[in-house]
Amino acid sequence: MTETAKKLSAQARKLPASERIELVDSILASLDAPDPGSDQLWIKEAEERLAAYHRGEIKAVSLEEALAKYRAK
Repeated sequence: MTETAKKLSAQARKLPASERIELVDSILASLDAPDPGSDQLWIKEAEERLAAYHRGEIKAVSLEEALAKYRAK
């Protein structure tokens, strides 16, 4: 955490609980804002994966198989 973030965090802890909740909500909302650049990258990635699937370069797997890979970790 940067010094600026540490100072902000210390200041935020001095706020009443209700104001800290509002602050957290505001910060989280800012993280949920759409990012057009990121969206475009995901669109390109999805299109490339679909094209590779249609060319037979990659295969589809079931949702259960895909999730099992991450649950095993």
